[in-house]
Amino acid sequence: MSLFKPLEGGKGRKIPEGKQPEGSTAKATVLYIGRIPHGFYESEMEAYFSQFGKIKRLRVVRNRKTGKSKHYGFLQFEDPEVAAIVADCMHNYLLFEHLLQVHLIPQEQVHPKLWRGYFKYRPVDRVMIQRKRQNKERTLDEHKKLVQKITKQSKKRQRTIEAAGLDYVCPKIVGEMLQAPKKIKFAED
Repeated sequence: MSLFKPLEGGKGRKIPEGKQPEGSTAKATVLYIGRIPHGFYESEMEAYFSQFGKIKRLRVVRNRKTGKSKHYGFLQFEDPEVAAIVADCMHNYLLFEHLLQVHLIPQEQVHPKLWRGYFKYRPVDRVMIQRKRQNKERTLDEHKKLVQKITKQSKKRQRTIEAAGLDYVCPKIVGEMLQAPKKIKFAED
């Protein structure tokens, strides 16, 4: 039983019987690699699988938003015999406590857009984004709204403490006493 459904329909997807596109071989060279462990990404995968033969293309599928691996990928060798040997040898190979699932994909089942402009992950600097959000210039109204929110939370906290029967007075919020924050953007007339 094959894991992959044959491609049906669609413009330009069916290959007429008896005719192969020029420059292609009838043998499959693309491998599906499933259950890729954490830390075994493009550079490590290329270094490991290059011992079998020359790698033409390699792709680890990633989440577009976070850039994290989806733990499967595709690998294409230049030689179909090497691809068949790798699929046979590496299927159920134990790597970092994961059993790799390696299958040879028949050439007629390879999606035409598999290698076209795949997503290259660029890490998002979340610290810089948060720093910009924190240090942005605020209008006087935004500052007043922020101070009101903090004082409301403080009063609620004080009521909770009193309800528990504790004698503790929360310190006053310094922002209440300030006329304006350090960075204020005044609306120009």
